Amino acid sequence: MRSVLGDRRAIAVLLAPALLVYTLVMLVPMGWSLGYTFTQGNLIQGFTFNGLGNFRKLWQDPQAHSALWFTLKYALVVSVGQVLLGYLLALLYVFVLRRSSALIRTLVFFPVILPTVAVSLMFQKLFAIAPQNGLANELTEALGIHHGDWFASSTGAFIVLIIMDIWRSMGFYGVLIYAGLLDIPEEMLESARLEGATGWRLVKHIVLPLSWPVLISAVVFSINGTLKVFDSVLALTNGGPGSDTTPLTLYMFRTAFSYGDYGYGSTIAFLLTVVCLGVTLIIFRLSRRDPTKG
Repeated sequence: MRSVLGDRRAIAVLLAPALLVYTLVMLVPMGWSLGYTFTQGNLIQGFTFNGLGNFRKLWQDPQAHSALWFTLKYALVVSVGQVLLGYLLALLYVFVLRRSSALIRTLVFFPVILPTVAVSLMFQKLFAIAPQNGLANELTEALGIHHGDWFASSTGAFIVLIIMDIWRSMGFYGVLIYAGLLDIPEEMLESARLEGATGWRLVKHIVLPLSWPVLISAVVFSINGTLKVFDSVLALTNGGPGSDTTPLTLYMFRTAFSYGDYGYGSTIAFLLTVVCLGVTLIIFRLSRRDPTKG
């Protein structure tokens, strides 16, 4: 093995196919899209050089500002919900259910594999008001609260979207973090218990620090996925009411493919890329701190 890894020619032969595929699938389209940001037009009308016009338009576009704000708000709320509930589920699997957690893990994970459209239709029925009340309105009315049409207001639509996406994804993060918790040595946990660390003290001073790397990985995975949300919004609210639940991805899609402005659509995509990169760097910077302090 050392002779193979020490041979530059062997390394080049092994890495070349993967690098070629990565270049063709990722780097070339990214460079192409970046080039579009300096143009105006589409494949049918042709392209004309626009300089920094798309970036100036993006700076002054109130709809882009609204889409960016919704994207950041959605990503923050859903990521916190996904990772927090996933971590609590992982603690439940490891310290409460233990070996009998397999069935519960499977049931909680099941929504992850369901088609997005099917889940969206189910939540539309759950929160429906016509032709008959869904389960959510039945429960709220039983409590003496009349909510009305959830999808007629930006707040109601946002709440339903948040509930749906956290519900269908928390099982994935539960399993992901559960795999990290299994790597904690049992001897260390028993030693901590003998020292009097139980309950929250055990989690804060032993479990959390040792599971910090997998927790940060889950946060990065979650935030990058939620910043690029598309299918669940399109299937559940279609960006409505109005454009109140329109993220950058949906705005980019409509700009490029519905309105035929590839240049401005690529500029929106560039903004989203910068946001994802910036948020990831911030998370890695904050992850260097000791989680047991503060």
